[in-house]
Amino acid sequence: MTIRHLFEALIATPSISSDNAAWDQSNESLIELLDQWFTAAGFATTIQPIPGCDDKYNLIASAGSGPEGLILAGHTDTVPYDESGWNQDPFKLTESDGRYYGLGVCDMKSFFALILAAIDGLDLTKLKQPLTIIATADEETSMCGAKALQGLSQHLGRHVVIGEPTSLKPVRMHKGMTTKSLRIIGHSGHSSDPALGNSALEGMHRAMGEILKWRTELQQRYRNPLFAVDVPTLNLGHIHGGDNSNRICAACELHFDLRPLPGMSLPDLHAELQLRLEQLFNRSGLEFTLEPLFEGIPAMETADTATIVQATETLTGYQSETVAFGTEGPYFNAMGMETIILGPGDIAQAHQPNEYLEIDRIQPAIDLLKQLINRFCL
Repeated sequence: MTIRHLFEALIATPSISSDNAAWDQSNESLIELLDQWFTAAGFATTIQPIPGCDDKYNLIASAGSGPEGLILAGHTDTVPYDESGWNQDPFKLTESDGRYYGLGVCDMKSFFALILAAIDGLDLTKLKQPLTIIATADEETSMCGAKALQGLSQHLGRHVVIGEPTSLKPVRMHKGMTTKSLRIIGHSGHSSDPALGNSALEGMHRAMGEILKWRTELQQRYRNPLFAVDVPTLNLGHIHGGDNSNRICAACELHFDLRPLPGMSLPDLHAELQLRLEQLFNRSGLEFTLEPLFEGIPAMETADTATIVQATETLTGYQSETVAFGTEGPYFNAMGMETIILGPGDIAQAHQPNEYLEIDRIQPAIDLLKQLINRFCL
């Protein structure tokens, strides 16, 4: 199959993941397609059902053996799409003005087609270290595919390239991300007499002040000049409380997101804020819960001395960078691997209507993958 035919088949196979059940789909058909292709290429393949995620699957395709080796990884899911924003069918590959358009062509189904093109004609019996292809589920939502890999007993490899869109520039660090819900419960009453109730809305006002004070302290404690925004960020994004202007508010809820730098632990941050709020509301008569809306993605940092970092810097001619978006990289690093994020797309096209990939980036990406396979496996 030509590279275009591979692209067409990938884009034509829907695999949306979403927190909204009306949009969420299984990725089974796409995993089965990849399984057929990599089996035909000579790889030993395993389809891994994801525990706790019905109809979601990973694919692991491997060849060769040894203690080191290269992993080429990516996610099979896409975000939902706004049909009214597309100028063409999002599930039909369209070529125009030197670009391929289609849902997932940039982020990041096309990476698997590039891998297949890079291994075309490769004699797998000559591999001196293993070459492993990993296709995961639900990166855009729960990260359940990447998390499920941590339960495997088999050796997958040492050096990891995740083909997220980075304009073919290596990325070795990114911030983490978590979203929280703070819910405060008070007591309603007639607004004519404040003593008749205990306002959750006024309690939330105090809590917001404490959260913003905490944000300032975090930004004073943590800084990394390698990031464009060199401090951790916290955004108060949504609030709702009360039901009428003449009733003391009985309940109020705030949603916010926190994006920590590498070196900041998500569980430790949650515990720190929990303690501050406990102290704030002690003997106030108000109750509160602080819960994650989304478990979160840890920050990622791969050392600049890592072999995969130095190799990709040499091959691309670019010094490794940092980005603000999250990836599956920290989950691979947690398994003792060293990970770089490197793919041909542009993050500005991800999650956008009329998502596209510049055609002139395809061959350089294939050539780079061939060089990496030669460097780490041959």
